[in-house]
Amino acid sequence: MSITEQSPFNIVLVEPEIPPNTGSIARLCGATNTVLHLVHPLGFSTDDKHLKRAGLDYWQFVTIIHWENLDEFLRAQNEEQLYFLTTKVAVPYFKARFKPGDYFIFGKETKGLPVDIIELYNDRCYTLPMPNAHIRSLNLAMAAGIVLYEAMRQTAIIS
Repeated sequence: MSITEQSPFNIVLVEPEIPPNTGSIARLCGATNTVLHLVHPLGFSTDDKHLKRAGLDYWQFVTIIHWENLDEFLRAQNEEQLYFLTTKVAVPYFKARFKPGDYFIFGKETKGLPVDIIELYNDRCYTLPMPNAHIRSLNLAMAAGIVLYEAMRQTAIIS
């Protein structure tokens, strides 16, 4: 498998609450040259030992951008590059056509994305299908990895 040089993808975590999820996603971002955006407030300190343990010793290889809040982040972006991931819509993520440089936006672990954001960007919202109706959602790090690798596959970043 080879990874080509293109504009990096972006994973955006809106108010993440669980340090090991953010640490695992940071490690994923480092491995794939993806930029990690953390939208505050965070539910933990970035000095948290669980956060560092999940990212192991790879933090120096991860590009992390901090945003004061979701409004600040959204004002700075091109809407056509935004993809919101939520359990509250029916359109599967693999129906989207990703391009290098796109942003994959995930809400906080306990509540997901704010309802007003889902309503405002409804045409840019996607879900990860789960055939078992008894399961509410996937782990945040797992969901981020699934969407990111689909985007890399679609854009031939991996082959």
